[in-house]
Amino acid sequence: MTIEGIGLHTGVHSIVRLIPAPSNSGIVFYREDRNVFIRADINAVNDTAFATTLGSGGTRVKTVEHLLAALSGLGIDNLVVRVNGPEIPVMDGSSAVFVDMMLKAGIAKQASERPFIRILKPISLKEGNAEIYALPFEGTLITYQIQYKHPLLGAQKKSLKLDEKTFVRELAPARTFGFLKDVELMRANGLAKGGSLENAIILTDTAVLNESGLRFQDEFIRHKMLDLIGDLSLIEFPLLGHIVAVRTGHGTNCKFAKTLLSAPECWEVTLEARPEEAVHAHEREMLKLEAIPSFLTS
Repeated sequence: MTIEGIGLHTGVHSIVRLIPAPSNSGIVFYREDRNVFIRADINAVNDTAFATTLGSGGTRVKTVEHLLAALSGLGIDNLVVRVNGPEIPVMDGSSAVFVDMMLKAGIAKQASERPFIRILKPISLKEGNAEIYALPFEGTLITYQIQYKHPLLGAQKKSLKLDEKTFVRELAPARTFGFLKDVELMRANGLAKGGSLENAIILTDTAVLNESGLRFQDEFIRHKMLDLIGDLSLIEFPLLGHIVAVRTGHGTNCKFAKTLLSAPECWEVTLEARPEEAVHAHEREMLKLEAIPSFLTS
């Protein structure tokens, strides 16, 4: 399967080919023009300014989060991503194009079972105004809160129990967004060279510039959830738990992934989910701990 287009930040045209890989291979990026392999692993993250960038030595692949979110949302965990260029194409600014093309191409089921991480104890990270938590939960639940001083955004909270259908319908179409007042500054710093109204929602102080308007009334928070899924996929295991994120960006998301992996007492690797009735009383008690943000109970 081949995808091509312009990079959001570099403005460089690139071609991406998705090649199936054997079981237990993981997701691996291959820069064809540099002959360099880069594993989609949290330890390969070397930049999180306005996008998540993976690197090995002096070779990078920029803006991987939308493609990684699509792979995670569809349960694809063994793949070689061959990239002829420095950045994954932005397409329409969401994961929808990637999802549509992969569903049309077909997704093969492999013989080996897929392991995942089950959260056993609450764990959190606070960084400035940003907070992120992982709590015990049977299934995958994401709660996100944003807060902007903008009339179209303001303070919002959204929760979604995640599965493939929910991801495809509720999150994959949500596009990246930015503020018109920040565009010139970003371009002066070598970013957003490929950005346009075709691949991002652009906001003035009072309105959306895109003539097509929004795909969802709350498209902004949905895209933040999409980014979170892409960044946390760098843990290399799907998560069973309740992920709560408040005002996070790529940097905080990736730091939390490292924090989680460095605390093995808070999770286990397992091959099968427990049914809802198997959730123990002490796990429910954990949800009452003071470490949990107050907005969850408001």
